[in-house]
Amino acid sequence: MLKPSKRWIVEKNNNEQVVERLSKQLSINPIVSSMLVKRGVESVEQAESFLNTESTSFHDPFLFNGMDKLVARINDAIELNQSIMVYGDYDADGVTSTTVLLSALRELGAKADFYIPNRFSEGYGPNKDAFQFIANQGYGLIITVDNGISGTDEVEFVNQLGVDVIITDHHEPGPVLPDAFVIIHPKIEGSSYPFEELAGVGVAFKVAHALLGYAPTQLLDLVAVGTVADLVPLHGENRIIVRQGIDQLKRTKNIGLKALMKTASVDPLTINEESIGFSIGPRLNAVGRLTDADAAVELLLSDDVQGAEALAEEIDKFNNDRKKIVSQITGEAAQQVEELYHEIPSVIVVAKEGWNPGVVGIVASQLVEKFYRPTIVLSIDSSSNIAKGSARSIEGFDIYQNLFQCKELLTNFGGHPMAGGMTLSSNNLKEFRLQINQLGEEQLSAEQLTPVLKIDQVCTLKDITIELIEEIEQLAPFGVGNGKPLFLIEDTKISFFKKVGSDSSHLKLVIQEEEQSIDVIGFGFGGIADELSLNTKAYFVGELSINEWNNNRKPQVMLRDLKVDEWQLFDLRGSKQVSQELLSQQNTIYLAFDIETKKLPEFDFIKEKINLIDDLPQGAFSNKYVVLLDMPQHKDQLDKLPIFGIPDRVYTIFKQKSEHFFSTIPKREHFKWYFAFLKKRGRFDMQKHGVELAKYKGWTKDTIRFMSQVFFDLGFVTIENGVILLNENIQKRDLHESSTFSLKQAQIEMEQLMLYSSKDELRKCLDQHFQQSSSVVLT
Repeated sequence: MLKPSKRWIVEKNNNEQVVERLSKQLSINPIVSSMLVKRGVESVEQAESFLNTESTSFHDPFLFNGMDKLVARINDAIELNQSIMVYGDYDADGVTSTTVLLSALRELGAKADFYIPNRFSEGYGPNKDAFQFIANQGYGLIITVDNGISGTDEVEFVNQLGVDVIITDHHEPGPVLPDAFVIIHPKIEGSSYPFEELAGVGVAFKVAHALLGYAPTQLLDLVAVGTVADLVPLHGENRIIVRQGIDQLKRTKNIGLKALMKTASVDPLTINEESIGFSIGPRLNAVGRLTDADAAVELLLSDDVQGAEALAEEIDKFNNDRKKIVSQITGEAAQQVEELYHEIPSVIVVAKEGWNPGVVGIVASQLVEKFYRPTIVLSIDSSSNIAKGSARSIEGFDIYQNLFQCKELLTNFGGHPMAGGMTLSSNNLKEFRLQINQLGEEQLSAEQLTPVLKIDQVCTLKDITIELIEEIEQLAPFGVGNGKPLFLIEDTKISFFKKVGSDSSHLKLVIQEEEQSIDVIGFGFGGIADELSLNTKAYFVGELSINEWNNNRKPQVMLRDLKVDEWQLFDLRGSKQVSQELLSQQNTIYLAFDIETKKLPEFDFIKEKINLIDDLPQGAFSNKYVVLLDMPQHKDQLDKLPIFGIPDRVYTIFKQKSEHFFSTIPKREHFKWYFAFLKKRGRFDMQKHGVELAKYKGWTKDTIRFMSQVFFDLGFVTIENGVILLNENIQKRDLHESSTFSLKQAQIEMEQLMLYSSKDELRKCLDQHFQQSSSVVLT
């Protein structure tokens, strides 16, 4: 058996009639129509809109409360030649937001520039020093992008300086809003905009749309990058943005994006949401995590190919540096978790002086992946006694609302249900840790603290075709709110597996169902290979993809988790050397049927742990690994197995001193001749003449010894010091009445059954005995 690493939840579809109707009317696979229904798409019109975003229009930007006021104010600034400052943020969403709005302003002829606060010296969002500097430079209007909704005091401050502030943001608004000239935000109370989940760059795009009088689709490449990188839900208008934006990226004219894709080895023709999420977004984020983010904006605004490529190379270096820093801090943070907590708490809070505050969000994400707990990682500045950090959460724990519950301990905070940022005095750290963890204990059950895999569909290998996978791709882009579909393949035989990769950290399997087979690739699953046995039936959860190689295309499964519900046989018969590591596993019973096996030198390292069959209690095998060091000597020992229960695994080594199968049991005519010989001689010295007789008959000396012992068992002869004397008054008896003959025959039969059978035959034999345990009452 092998337990899954996560909790599997198969999402049910309670409306099969709708599934069938969509499948017929849209001529799509029922599996795909089922996925649409699970995503809330139930009518043909909704399905066509979901699948064909190219023909779907954007919402009217003037549905935002205050958008007309914003347009009028910016047009006034342009007419009056008033300088406008776009005040952005240092992450990928903020950088692309800044670029999109600045591009629109400059297209209108505005006198505009950008300012992005330094993460380390200024922190997130508006700050008074920055606003003072901007005002001193003569700017009459500040427009925030991807920030500002929490800047109540800062906006009041700049109002007194005579500078207007327009806030465009998407982060969770607090109970008190800034007194800005106008606020463009999809979530503020009273908003009439029909879609709440826009990223910061999505809001900036809507402002650009309103300003320009048309939807600037030429900027959708940037909008898609920021939207994917900010992990907002990819449904509704975000889906349209990203899908059309990816198409725009494939033919982008943005010199900076071209340079960045080249540096990241991303082929524009095959770019998708994964390319953005794992290659483009992290590089744009890396700049602001380590230094000023200005270089990222300059790259995206660049019209110089050579200069853009130089900037892209510089940004790539920042990204490599970021990876090294993240790796180091993650290791230190994980060690701190182990040292700080006896048991992993409901919410993890770790902090240390000197941790780079620019990467603590990534570290928090990696700790969530490792421990599956809401996690807060804080960097402490010893000079100011301030702890600054980031939070990442899990389903069921709204990190923003819970930070709000701890607001009296925090200097500043903000974020979303799944991510947040905060600052606090390090003096409050102990109390904050206690308070946030208490909230976690109140809100998160043990079940919620187990990682979840939400499975879209149960399928067979016959269901998995190139055509199905191509239809599923119509549901892309995948991401938050529209996850890549996961499939469960049940009770399917593993016909091949091996570790792959330069460090053997990955796993390749072939699974088979009747005549159908398919490759399974498990990145990071290499260690599981030691826990799998060939021809075992297992359950697999994974994503479907198409493997293209040498112009051949075939389906494959990208593994996310697996489990084995049946006991597994690991056949080590004939292995010259069995690793001590294998035989030193926890939860293991080492079993010998022959006491002599305990004396074998190769088992010295587990000598004290070896159990004899007669010493084991009932139920001893249940939920255990069982190592059969030798094989049963006779059927009675084999028949005892049911009382011990069903193990999780069985390792068969079957070490023995001699092999009986290839030794000869003399035939009846051999016994008959030998008996006549003894009767004629009356007395026979086996020590002196045994070898001579064996050569004469073409036997072995062991054959003569064996037949002599059988005759002794039957009372035909006496044996003393190797001299055989025939007894008088011998009664006719069957050879099977001899214990020596019966044992030899039983040993040969047991060897044939245990030692020389195929693995499948051996498993079937053992399984028949284990399964009998269900009818055995264990006391």
